[in-house]
Amino acid sequence: MNPISHEIIFAQEIRDRIKKVVGDSPVSLHEPTFEGNEWRYLRECLDSGYVSSIGEFVNRFEEALAEFTGAKYAVAVVNGTEALHIALKLSGVRPGDEVLVPALTFVATANAVTYCGAIPHFVDSEELHLGIDAEKLRSYLASIASRQSDQTVNKETGRAIKAMVPMHTFGHPSNMDALLEVAEEFSITLVEDAAESIGSIYKSRHTGTFGLTAALSFNGNKTITSGGGGAILTSDETLAQRARHLTQTARLKHSWEFIHDDIGYNYRMPNLNAALGLAQLEQLPGKLKMKRKLFLAYKEVFAGMRGLKVFEEPEDTVSNYWLQTIILEEENEDLKNDVLKLTNESGITTRPAWMLISNLSPYERNPRMKLACSSSLSKRIINIPSSPNLVEKK
Repeated sequence: MNPISHEIIFAQEIRDRIKKVVGDSPVSLHEPTFEGNEWRYLRECLDSGYVSSIGEFVNRFEEALAEFTGAKYAVAVVNGTEALHIALKLSGVRPGDEVLVPALTFVATANAVTYCGAIPHFVDSEELHLGIDAEKLRSYLASIASRQSDQTVNKETGRAIKAMVPMHTFGHPSNMDALLEVAEEFSITLVEDAAESIGSIYKSRHTGTFGLTAALSFNGNKTITSGGGGAILTSDETLAQRARHLTQTARLKHSWEFIHDDIGYNYRMPNLNAALGLAQLEQLPGKLKMKRKLFLAYKEVFAGMRGLKVFEEPEDTVSNYWLQTIILEEENEDLKNDVLKLTNESGITTRPAWMLISNLSPYERNPRMKLACSSSLSKRIINIPSSPNLVEKK
């Protein structure tokens, strides 16, 4: 009989420790839970006849989002990518500009920049927060950029570096103080990709309230869902009004005429989705408690296991723990696929981090800094089952 390999033993131990938390039944990565007013609000919406972009639930959802996050205004749209598209456009990103984007993020972050006709410029992340590395970025900009008038220009391309898009990876807040300092030093507008971080806090402030604008997502796999949906956050009244106008096809108010004064977008969230989103938002505090309980359970079962760590929120932050994450030590990065294969074959849905966007064919020629940490993290991150009710189901 052939001895069991080290790779298989390592993967089996991870699988078995996950099972101690989630049980033996097949389990998805992240499932939505519906335990509040979802059916009631959806029925009210259907009974009203207003199921599209006009209806009271859209307004109620926006008001509740603004109150929960502390942003002055929230504008609900069809998904998080379109929220980021409009957030960037409102922040002054124009065709030909460069926008600093982490290479370690979902492709939508770069796609939204491209929708504006701008060029994603990929930057490195750091392991403490999993967000953009501010110190590396400061040194990099000092070497490749020059200040011209009130903007920073890439000396190699001649293009303005207009904005930076920190992304709060898996719900963990980026190092916002340091990133704000870099943005101010180089006159770069900060736009937050907070798609994954509803309920996450950096030094007593909700993510998405640090930048000029920000984007949230309520996709079916997020901490709360509206089926499909997203929202633009801002504390600038003029920008909020502009966001509402552009996302409703830039139509001027008139009782019967269709008059449009700009190139607008049919991005307004339907009332039906907002009804679902509002019911979910009402349950968010409870979901956050359960996801933290799940994190603590994983932290306990993986304690003492060599070769990996369970990622824990950095100091001065409160994470929503959207996706629970283990990070393999560098010497074990070659074992990632063994772990993914065995866990998924065992009915435990796990997934790797995204392939670096800078390696995808649409973006392989884009400007970038050295991406050593991002590259390393992408080889070592594994997301494990994260649904908020998993501890209760056991």
